[in-house]
Amino acid sequence: MGTVYLSHTRGGQPVALKLILREHGQDPEFRRRFEQEVRAARRVRGYHLVPVVDHDTSGASPWLASAFVPGIALHEALGAFGALPPATVFPLVGCAARALASIHAAGVVHRDLKPSNIMLAPDGPYVIDFGI
Repeated sequence: MGTVYLSHTRGGQPVALKLILREHGQDPEFRRRFEQEVRAARRVRGYHLVPVVDHDTSGASPWLASAFVPGIALHEALGAFGALPPATVFPLVGCAARALASIHAAGVVHRDLKPSNIMLAPDGPYVIDFGI
């Protein structure tokens, strides 16, 4: 639905900037769903979740900026290194479960949980991109 870039706030904080593809940005139904996703993401707070920093859902090119997580997606790690050892998998599953509990506590359902939406960072995994 879009392209994600590394950017920075005016204060120098790194952010992941998701720019919506032009064809989606011109679709009123898509824009409605994107705005719904942004509202949901702003409600969710907790460990192993990436907070929304800023957004614009009504401009000519809708976008969403979230805190930048340095690391790689779980699907990339699996492709590069193969199966993870149990000592790594158990904490990963626990962190993902804790993130999902926070998401559900906010009244939100993650509609796109998959290995590409789990980032592996030096300080642990993060669940990203709630899907629309």
